Amino acid sequence: MAFYADLHIHSKYSRATSKHCDLKHLAYWARKKGITVIGTGDFTHPVWQAELKEQLVPAEPGLFRLRPALEKEVTQMLPSACQGTTRFMLSVEISTIYKKGDKTRKIHHLLYAPNFPAVERITERLSRIGNVKSDGRPILGLDSRHLLEITLESDPGSYLVPAHIWTPWFAALGSKSGFDAIDECYADLAPHIFAVETGLSSDPEMNWRVSSLDRFRLVSNSDAHSPEKLGREACVFDTELDYFSIRRALETGQGYRGTIEFFPEEGKYHLDGHRNCQIRLLPHQTKQLEGRCPECGKPLTVGVMHRVDDLADREDDTQPKTAGAVQSLVPLPEILSELLHVGPKSKKVGQHYEGLLNQLGPELQLINDVPLEDIRKSGDTLIAEAISRLRRQEVIREAGYDGVYGTIKLFREEELRQKTSGASLFKEALPLQTKQKNAPTDGRVADSPKQGGTNAAQTHAVDRFFPLTPALSPVRGRTREGGAPPAEVKNDGKPDQDHILAGLDSDQRRAAEIIAGPLLIVAGPGSGKTRTLTHRIAHLIRNHRIRPERCLAITFTRRAADEMRERLHRLLPTVAAEISLFTFHALGMSVLQEHWNAAGLQRGFRVASDAERQHLLRETLGVSVRQTRSLLSVISVAKRTGQPPAEDRQVDIYHRYQRELDARNLVDFDDLIGRTIQVFESDPGLRDTYRERYQWVCIDEYQDVDEQQVRL
Repeated sequence: MAFYADLHIHSKYSRATSKHCDLKHLAYWARKKGITVIGTGDFTHPVWQAELKEQLVPAEPGLFRLRPALEKEVTQMLPSACQGTTRFMLSVEISTIYKKGDKTRKIHHLLYAPNFPAVERITERLSRIGNVKSDGRPILGLDSRHLLEITLESDPGSYLVPAHIWTPWFAALGSKSGFDAIDECYADLAPHIFAVETGLSSDPEMNWRVSSLDRFRLVSNSDAHSPEKLGREACVFDTELDYFSIRRALETGQGYRGTIEFFPEEGKYHLDGHRNCQIRLLPHQTKQLEGRCPECGKPLTVGVMHRVDDLADREDDTQPKTAGAVQSLVPLPEILSELLHVGPKSKKVGQHYEGLLNQLGPELQLINDVPLEDIRKSGDTLIAEAISRLRRQEVIREAGYDGVYGTIKLFREEELRQKTSGASLFKEALPLQTKQKNAPTDGRVADSPKQGGTNAAQTHAVDRFFPLTPALSPVRGRTREGGAPPAEVKNDGKPDQDHILAGLDSDQRRAAEIIAGPLLIVAGPGSGKTRTLTHRIAHLIRNHRIRPERCLAITFTRRAADEMRERLHRLLPTVAAEISLFTFHALGMSVLQEHWNAAGLQRGFRVASDAERQHLLRETLGVSVRQTRSLLSVISVAKRTGQPPAEDRQVDIYHRYQRELDARNLVDFDDLIGRTIQVFESDPGLRDTYRERYQWVCIDEYQDVDEQQVRL
């Protein structure tokens, strides 16, 4: 039987994942996507492992299904057109960080096991090496070769697949790994590797240029951190439905059809670049610059295309004998988002998505297999045209770089306006999105750089908008698009901005209307800076359809935060609660509570009171009562400036004080910012998650921020 499989996902116990990554929601979304077999993810995490044992029962050899009562509950939630079979394969992603030669290696691996005894043996061995309880994807100080050995010894059916092999920071062939071949990474046990995962930023055709990969089956999976992201990449099998048939297909190619893929340009590490300077480059441009950012001079992040070019020993993408078929796609919510001019997670997209699935069946089958005539008969002619273009691979590409996702479009903006002018989609008119200044609009159809074409959206210098007013500092930047409540429309069809910006004077209004890039307002007390800031947020959300949860507002005191919250509620009564509004320290607390393990803390940490801090210095470190307050001030200054105290004795007390806090699972007020900075700097993936979450950051009273707050 032919089926889709997505074998790299995460549970709710992995860092930065949805709370809905449980078995019920994963099974529910697998069926909506049309995926038959999904990985469990995270089987070394003790709590998740216990849930797997409790909620799954054996099905076909090596595969599992939900217990009957839970399976029935999921089935009742699904549209009749999406009924089907869901099976789970026991899987986990392991991150290994270790020193080899003179380099630090950071490699991610996917492990698969056919039964729970094998899972228990792997977990027991790994728990001797490091902490498998703190994260569903544990980070261990273990050589890749030894991890493979542990996997092979757990059960004859267990196997390992190197994960997203081209990712710069954490992959076997990434630009930072120090390895140039899979065999180098796994040493004498490398012959036991028979498949590698290509990742979101590359596709099989790019990998075909590297002959050392010819002996491996190239697989793709979603690496989903939320259930609705399942199937954005997946494998296609035509085998018996069991673990051992899937493994045998990967080993021999018999029954392995190939992959469905992101367009690699949509991956966030496809091209080279420097996110902080908003510089995106093709490999030859990076080489001309000797790997340095033309803006700041710092090293560029070398992307997947560049890395493939470095290791390629073939000019063309000749298909090796191990290759399967390849089909690139755009997820259906993203297609609807483009057509409806709202965010892919918007209510409107959700309604139309569910309607299509109810009529035509699961998403992957709808995109790849349902006859276009059937889609047209459902009344969605523009959807049919979009899917027709997608099947022909006629898309407009803007490539991702340095942690920034790229975008794939099926229509040019003007073309889409013409197609929807006077017409309707889903029996209602498409709202026309206000064109944002500085939003890149150029792009070429079909040609990909790896195929010899040049995408204008990939090679253009990042557009910059320099708004000059007496109160504004000119700075570089670009805008992002988002989806939020539609603009109110006057009789002339234009967004009604006056009710949001009314009452602002001319300079305030000019500032509030600027939406492109960094903006600094320099003005004296009582000139209305806070008023301008809150109206600018409201203007972004109401008049430019920015999703409110993408906005982050920061101020200094709880009182000021309450006042700002009240102002926003008056301007946006229905969505103000969705805007994240923090003091600097409350923002830090929020991050650390969500990611305490990444900060080296234990669950349940708390902020030490002044009395506790004084007691710690006096009773534990032997500091006199007279010196206590001055030393606490010295410690606070050191943490806020990032500079150690000047005197040796103070440095010693500073470090002992911090060790005592750590031993008691306490932090002080300044740690809320300092530790958050450390977490973001040490974990690029987590930092990217927050950058994606908060794309518009507005800071009140910016002239009062200290060095650490600027750094955050």
